[in-house]
Amino acid sequence: MATEQTGNGWFWGQWSALGLGMAAVVVLVDQVHKWWMINVYEIAEKGRVSVTSFLDLVFVLNKGISYGLFTQDSQGGQLMLAGFALVVSIVMAIWLARAGSGWLMAISVGLIIGGAIGNAIDRVHLGGVADFFSLHAFGVYWYVFNVADAAIVAGVVGLLYDGFIATGGAKRQIAD
Repeated sequence: MATEQTGNGWFWGQWSALGLGMAAVVVLVDQVHKWWMINVYEIAEKGRVSVTSFLDLVFVLNKGISYGLFTQDSQGGQLMLAGFALVVSIVMAIWLARAGSGWLMAISVGLIIGGAIGNAIDRVHLGGVADFFSLHAFGVYWYVFNVADAAIVAGVVGLLYDGFIATGGAKRQIAD
């Protein structure tokens, strides 16, 4: 099974500008939204605000990772989680530089990098990740999330689509 590589180098490739540009947009939008929700809208003082029958706005400072797992109450723990997010972002940027899959892969990786960096900034600045959106239905409340989290999920979905549907990855794997 041959592997095609069209990237230019370890740290910069043909899709790096698109992917890292998307990451920068995600970080900017995420951080501006968090700043606005905390400092202008003052969501912490308002408590839970119902937007629709299935969406509320609420302020939660998540000191763990997804679903509050591995909670870290200390500043050192938050710095460790932020450092991990930065290492993952660097590894993904290298993958972006080395890969030659196309624009969807580049945008998807950029969404993940931007989301990870946005949440890492929160950990350093706020001591945890600021989450605001609470989806619920039929009395069931899912986790509370933010713009960075949504970008990460969209990036993963984009990578799955690119790898298995758009480029025929599943068929290619079976044929090889």
